[in-house]
Amino acid sequence: MQRRPAVAGQFYPGDEHKLRAALSQLIPESASRKQVKGVISPHAGYVYSGAIAGQLFSKITIPDTVLIIGPNHHGVGAAAALCPDGEWLTPLGAVSINHRLNKLLLQHSPYIQSDTVAHQQEHSLEVQVPFIQYLRPDVTISALCLGHGDYLPLRDIGHGIAAAIREYGDDVLIVASSDMTHYESADSAREKDQQALARVMALDGKGLLEVCHLRGITMCGVVPATVMIEAALQLGASQAELVAYGTSGDVTGDNHQVVGYAAVTVR
Repeated sequence: MQRRPAVAGQFYPGDEHKLRAALSQLIPESASRKQVKGVISPHAGYVYSGAIAGQLFSKITIPDTVLIIGPNHHGVGAAAALCPDGEWLTPLGAVSINHRLNKLLLQHSPYIQSDTVAHQQEHSLEVQVPFIQYLRPDVTISALCLGHGDYLPLRDIGHGIAAAIREYGDDVLIVASSDMTHYESADSAREKDQQALARVMALDGKGLLEVCHLRGITMCGVVPATVMIEAALQLGASQAELVAYGTSGDVTGDNHQVVGYAAVTVR
């Protein structure tokens, strides 16, 4: 499969030189980078959440293999859709999809299916790729698009991912793509997002799902975040850190209807 850009020129610059210039501004210089097992990174247009994503990626070491997990905003394709072998195109060039990791993911989780339909228009994975590619040009990726799910199947998917990574044998960064609360006041969004992030900081995937459901927290990537947490725990993770938090109101000045954005590392 050759996955062509769906939102280049909309969520981020569609021209290579303009995209490189934008990323150079969004990713601050960092004297030290940490090796982590997983992250949560926002996926709005770069003008809104790019600086928060940039702070995140500036603080971590990106290995040569990355698994990106994003929510399915369009509700099409398989429930746990793995982008098939091939390459992922961005204005920066082509990124190879990792055949060996893809094969292991399919072997270790019966829920995961190879599927192109879920990926064709999905922006949540796409917007992560230029950040990763810019910092690690030789990177290979696997991309998993997830629909809604209950905790136990999501836990099992996380465990399957961990088993696949263990057999893979080399470092794999798991990027869970998620924005936080959608279209509430900035005060309401921050209050709700604090509750969700408290569960993330506790590495409590089940609690994260529960608090988002009970409090009506519209964290669109709660499923990818839960799966990442479950996988990271199986791989030995013991702590999480909130790198940055903000809302679209910080950019637009309109705090009546905002979207929240968080950057988190898990190691």
